[in-house]
Amino acid sequence: MPLIELSGIERRFLLGDTTVHALAGLNLTIEAGEYVAVMGPSGSGKSTLLNLLGLLDRPNAGTYRLEGRDVTTLTPDEQAKVRSARIGFVFQSFHLVPRLTAAENIALPMTLAGFSPAERDQRVAQALKDFGLDQRADHKPDQLSGGQRQRVAIARATIMQPPLILADEPTGNLDRHTGDEVVRLLEELNGRGVTLVVVTHDPTLGARARRQLVMEDGRLKSDSAVG
Repeated sequence: MPLIELSGIERRFLLGDTTVHALAGLNLTIEAGEYVAVMGPSGSGKSTLLNLLGLLDRPNAGTYRLEGRDVTTLTPDEQAKVRSARIGFVFQSFHLVPRLTAAENIALPMTLAGFSPAERDQRVAQALKDFGLDQRADHKPDQLSGGQRQRVAIARATIMQPPLILADEPTGNLDRHTGDEVVRLLEELNGRGVTLVVVTHDPTLGARARRQLVMEDGRLKSDSAVG
């Protein structure tokens, strides 16, 4: 059973009197454990696809199955539960909560999911160690470097041990050396079986993935798995 299965996905937006087809008749299957780069010019549908995969947006038509379950028919509350437990997000701009420490930011998904303080503390301590952030646990985001912030964001994205990580331009705000470190962290997670889908403008980053999807005008222009 594929992890992700999209069938006939349509996503339309109204801009004034014009209908924009952000995604048009998209069919896509991603197996568990894959490492996929989604590429293409601005406006090609990359971010719309990522938002849809992350249940941050709904299609106008078509079906999205995640782990065999049709998630397009779920209520917003049901989708939020799936998103919390099964999907981790890593964004270009980190999206950390400024008033929370690194440890509190990492713990946030577990706090919202109602985990006990003991389990939370145990998992967060392990994550801080795994991501080389032991000495930064009590630092707030503005006291961290860009690379440290992104490591906190990745730790937060994986603290619930989701099978799927969606990364939107994860190295976009980082210098090349720091970006390489962040990519290596994501690739290590993929090596442990986590499915990794990365949206990127960077051809070097895209080439590292084992599968490249190229979007154009809301459609899949090419897929290295079938090309």
